[in-house]
Amino acid sequence: MMTNQFQSNIPIYLQLVEDFRQRIASGELQAGSKLESVRDLAMNFEVNPNTMQRALAELERDGLVHADRTVGRFITDNKELIIQMRETIAQGIIEQFVQKMNSLGFTDQEAIELIMKNVEKGGCRNEHTK
Repeated sequence: MMTNQFQSNIPIYLQLVEDFRQRIASGELQAGSKLESVRDLAMNFEVNPNTMQRALAELERDGLVHADRTVGRFITDNKELIIQMRETIAQGIIEQFVQKMNSLGFTDQEAIELIMKNVEKGGCRNEHTK
């Protein structure tokens, strides 16, 4: 889990929400899987249980987590919602990349060409492409 890697300029609960979104989008937290208790999650992330509760409440509002009062909290099994979130996250990464490349003086086309060269050399390999 994530420990002591929080940025001071962003509320911790929002950083937890983003971490959970990333884990859900990547499949690390699988659709329909049961989450640990708030207390256990808070201990694992080294945060106050109230902070963890706030993050989970935000995820519930987004529909990414649902609670069954007698059994616990679960990751949504709505695969379309997860796919949509994954694409939204990817779009944000792409926008940041393009902005950074433009600030370095690269055109969009030059940035695309650099990506393609990197992919062709096998530089962008990860577990999902193996």
